[in-house]
Amino acid sequence: MSHTRKLGIALCLLAGSLSQAQTWKMQPVALQTRWAKEVKADKPYNEYPRPQLERTQWTNLNGLWQYAITSAEASTPTAWEGHILVPYPLESALSGVKKALMPEQRLWYKRSIVAPAMKAGEKLLLHFGAVDYQCWVFLNGKQVGTHEGGYTAFDIDITTALKKGANELVLKVYDPSDAGIGPRGKQVLNPKDIYYTPSSGIWQTVWLEQVPAAYINHLELTPQLSGASLEKGQLTLNSQVIGDCKGCTIEAISGVATATLKPAAGGNYTGVLAIAQPKLWSPADPYLYDLVVRLKKGNAVIDEVKSYFGMRQVSVQKDNQGVERIFLNGKPYFNLGTLDQGFWPDGLHTAPTDAALRFDIEAIKSMGFNTIRKHIKIEPARWYYHADKLGMLVWQDFVQPNPGLPAGAKQIFEKQGKEMMEQLHNHPCITTWVLFNEKWGQYDQERLTKWIKATDPSRLVNGHSGEILYVNEKLRSPSPNAYVAADMTDIHSYPDPMNSMKMPGKAQVLGEFGGIGVFIPKHQWLTNSAWGYVNEKPAGLKAKYSIMNKHLQLLQKEGLSASIYTQPFDVEGEQNGLMTYDREVVKIPFAELRKIHQALNPQMGNLPAIAALDTDLTEPGELYAAMLEEYMNGKTDPAFIKELAMTAAQVGDRAGVNRFNALYVGTLKAPYSEDDLVLIENNTKKVTDPGFIFLQQQLQANPNRALHTKLMNIVYVDVIAPYVPNAAAKPNWEEIAMKVKPYGAPGEEILLRAKTIQLMNQQDWEHLKPVAKEYLSKYGQYLQPEEKKILEEKI
Repeated sequence: MSHTRKLGIALCLLAGSLSQAQTWKMQPVALQTRWAKEVKADKPYNEYPRPQLERTQWTNLNGLWQYAITSAEASTPTAWEGHILVPYPLESALSGVKKALMPEQRLWYKRSIVAPAMKAGEKLLLHFGAVDYQCWVFLNGKQVGTHEGGYTAFDIDITTALKKGANELVLKVYDPSDAGIGPRGKQVLNPKDIYYTPSSGIWQTVWLEQVPAAYINHLELTPQLSGASLEKGQLTLNSQVIGDCKGCTIEAISGVATATLKPAAGGNYTGVLAIAQPKLWSPADPYLYDLVVRLKKGNAVIDEVKSYFGMRQVSVQKDNQGVERIFLNGKPYFNLGTLDQGFWPDGLHTAPTDAALRFDIEAIKSMGFNTIRKHIKIEPARWYYHADKLGMLVWQDFVQPNPGLPAGAKQIFEKQGKEMMEQLHNHPCITTWVLFNEKWGQYDQERLTKWIKATDPSRLVNGHSGEILYVNEKLRSPSPNAYVAADMTDIHSYPDPMNSMKMPGKAQVLGEFGGIGVFIPKHQWLTNSAWGYVNEKPAGLKAKYSIMNKHLQLLQKEGLSASIYTQPFDVEGEQNGLMTYDREVVKIPFAELRKIHQALNPQMGNLPAIAALDTDLTEPGELYAAMLEEYMNGKTDPAFIKELAMTAAQVGDRAGVNRFNALYVGTLKAPYSEDDLVLIENNTKKVTDPGFIFLQQQLQANPNRALHTKLMNIVYVDVIAPYVPNAAAKPNWEEIAMKVKPYGAPGEEILLRAKTIQLMNQQDWEHLKPVAKEYLSKYGQYLQPEEKKILEEKI
């Protein structure tokens, strides 16, 4: 595919790209990938962002923009705080900013563009790959568009707001993360365990596109196969044209056939491209057809776009033994998959480069998997393009609704789901839509499952992955009416695999299992954590994983059609990946993983060569014992003491953690590095820990809601919780108040919250009223809307 930039659309930043490039610097981060050093401020992500509707006339707006963070009520800033590198989210190191955005704040972007020379009737479209979460777009002070939903693309026709010369483009962003009502994926304001750092603002490519007065706005490409051996094929094409084009037709040309699309209602055009003896797309042979689509009036070409498509069929059918299984191209095909979160240590939601984006799929394919479950995140279009080209089945999750289902949550969930299905429809890699996950915000499951199937009958629907969940063989979430209207039954079982229930007409799949935690020193985001459903030492991982896969083979013989292992890469506090979070170390060699997977995925096709280090299998405790010996022999430099504290946490030596943290904190002097603060915060668990006073001092010097919440949680667990062992307890609140007084505002807030919850549980409305009133007046701004509403009703 061609990725030509037309130089005729001239755009610039007012200060000039060379001088601005000198103002950007990647911020310190606990881990960094190999691609971070390739990021340049003048042209990050310079590849064409939408390969299935490609034009030559486009201009990349990625690069340095000005930014500011204000209160929610503030108008457009007149003073800007510095530069942010687009398309990396605000919280990421690669943005050059690395700041948290609170729900009561707004993020602003600004840059200048120069209007291109345009023919009469031509239009200029402004495209955003994704902005998290809600945004308002202004050009020259005039609002030209808005969008809500942090994962889907949108565009705005800015033609009428343009003026000659320089134009000021401003973007205002609201991103409450888990404090809002919208789909947020794994993002939370207080990351821990299976939840991660938010990605606020622009996190995919921004670009301009010059189009004619009437232009092709959308393509929908649906492959269909028929015949006993699928020897007949056709591609159904639907296209939408924006603008008046009476008497126009659309011509679709591939290397093997041509079709003419004729006008239908609402600016739509439809047609069929017949393909005799089609070459089928599969992970082993991902054959793609090129496609050119032209909007014509007579013989004149008004608009032209390039695209591509793959011919493949996915279904649930009975095999020769009468067992319902997932079929690909008319044959049973075991979906051997892994659960991919799509997070990066240096870019968070945004991979450092397009090569990095591609690497994840290459690495997973090289491991011997044929399927990726893209877990409650929607990736940029180029990720799916790479999956199409490389050959990888994709189960695409909807991004879950707010679990509390506050007012508006259902509407934005369904709106974003509709946008997602339209946006990703043409990708042959996507074979399955996954509606809900483990009852997170589950509602109207039958209606929504049927809606998805009616909207896109070309794919399978997994109506609820993990609706039934087992952890350590204990059932956590029974569901008497599970998997209604879906194409499969799906169970989650941690850590060991098991089969889902057998139901007529449905395939049996294991939507998640595994989660074996293995920490690799010097390749960790959190140095005191190796979270997983079960933890294993590096030397024991291969055997444990091999045994799990032997069980998968037994389950496959009993009817299992798919398995999704958690997970390919470590992610922040989760260290249960087959590779480390920085994509540097593979915990089981690639060749060994392929051998393990061969029985369930015998046709792997061409495999990419992947550069990675094999893990060190030395017993971690032996390394730590050797370090202790060095310490006792007089090695006490700060860097070594810091490493000792980290390693003590890794091997579970609490006495060592306390000792070496106290020593290390004593060596720190302002200004403190990000790594220093992270280490102390992660290793502070009690009010008596040496880092607690240090964190209190940091909070006083730099108020920060995330740190405030961290201290609240420590005070609760260490001081308040022993007084309230159950909902019936009636503690001496005055005594508790004296205990938490030394801990300032975090202590006061958590005391009021604990007291409010306890009185609510006991339905003690008389004593609740004054407590709730004080809590709301002091800290109500931090409450979830539904919590706030309940308390307001009580007072």
